[in-house]
Amino acid sequence: MTTATQNGTRKIVINPVTRVEGHGKVTIQMDEDNHVTQARLHIIEFRGFERFVQGHFYWEVPVLVQRLCGICPVSHHLAASKACDMIVGADSLSPTAEKIRRLMHYGQTFQSHALHFYHLSSPDLLFGFDAPVAQRNVIGVIQAYPEVAKKAVLMRKFGQEVIKATAGKKIHGTGSIPGGVNKHLSQEDRDRLAAEVDTMLEWGVEGLKLCKDVTLASAEKLLPFGTFESNFLSIVREDGCLDLYDGNLRAKDADGKIIFDQVKPEDYLDVIREGVRNWSYMKFPFIHDRGQEKGWYRVGPLARINNCDFIDTPIAEEERQEFMALGKGRPIHATMAYHWARLIELVHSAEKMRELLADPDVLRGELTTTGERRDRGVAIIEAPRGTLIHDYEVDDNDQIRRGNLIVSTTHNNEAMNQAVRVVADQYLEGQAEISEGMLNSIEVGIRAYDPCLSCATHALGQMRLLVQLIGPDGTILDERTRG
Repeated sequence: MTTATQNGTRKIVINPVTRVEGHGKVTIQMDEDNHVTQARLHIIEFRGFERFVQGHFYWEVPVLVQRLCGICPVSHHLAASKACDMIVGADSLSPTAEKIRRLMHYGQTFQSHALHFYHLSSPDLLFGFDAPVAQRNVIGVIQAYPEVAKKAVLMRKFGQEVIKATAGKKIHGTGSIPGGVNKHLSQEDRDRLAAEVDTMLEWGVEGLKLCKDVTLASAEKLLPFGTFESNFLSIVREDGCLDLYDGNLRAKDADGKIIFDQVKPEDYLDVIREGVRNWSYMKFPFIHDRGQEKGWYRVGPLARINNCDFIDTPIAEEERQEFMALGKGRPIHATMAYHWARLIELVHSAEKMRELLADPDVLRGELTTTGERRDRGVAIIEAPRGTLIHDYEVDDNDQIRRGNLIVSTTHNNEAMNQAVRVVADQYLEGQAEISEGMLNSIEVGIRAYDPCLSCATHALGQMRLLVQLIGPDGTILDERTRG
């Protein structure tokens, strides 16, 4: 970390942000009286996948775009496959193909949520924001809570095994193709996974209880932490049910009133626009008719639980009702409630995997279907981190002419910047000295969104950082180092 002084103001730089996927930095501007005047999250990597796909044949895209990410490649694999379904005219997949894809997706969501909660975020919740750096990490969790840590590793392993069984590989698989899938689930894989899924559900419920207990025990601190009101966006099923794989767009305002509902994927540009700012490579999406200033929104587990009317698995639905009761009729806006909502989805994913592993359709049946070819394909899926949009146009040679991707973390860009500003106001306002806990608090606010800042690179643990607090006259008032 570094600090610069100009015209009596100070700029604190946190670079990089740790325990998130990808690379980003935070800058905080403070005036002579130590008041926060500006706080921003900068995305400092440029990927360019929308250009990379141009010229490739459309059937290559479901495999190619997975290279965006090593943590959630299944999300891009399925979103691209669904977009290509539209291109090949597969308006309705076979029951076998859809169920195998859904199983793949729930395995992805299960392992990703387990990774984020236990490995990246639980150190802050279990030990506190001010805990020593040597303790506040996954190794500290292993030492203090060995059984929890062991279960976390095995939960992620199970999700990865589901992905391997359905996609062919744990990372960057090939199982989903335009119009369906390329293989059935084997009987051996089905029996092996079915024998473990009840245990995964049991451990998921235990993890959810842990998250709830920690949150409610420190509710006075955690619920106001980094909290602000916003709009929310996600897909929902036609009946309003939570659906992570398929559905239409719904947006609600801060009071829970519906802004728009059942907007089909191919019509997303009627309701969403993307703004740009010169200090970040990541765009800033917003609801078109509300404008960029008031139309920004949040996506991800908190948005999905706020937006849906119900969940179609019993344990997760019971937990959803308890969660929503905290809002007393309004949406839940607490930033740290993302973790609670994330664990509800983890339980839901386990319940869904149990259903699908008991379904004979995953073992047999038609794998693909086709129809009338189109020149454009659009798909929306709920990735673990939030709403994911893939939009492709193809030419007469079946090559991609144009691609537009709006990934989950892009949707949350303005929200994460809001979280940085609110936490900076709460923890740094009026402070002349820097503490490790204060700086970590900024990262905790970002970490709640489980951002994938490059949607490719992963920064875990402690990196070497230097932070200097410099007064208006250039004097070093305080200095902290990491690593």
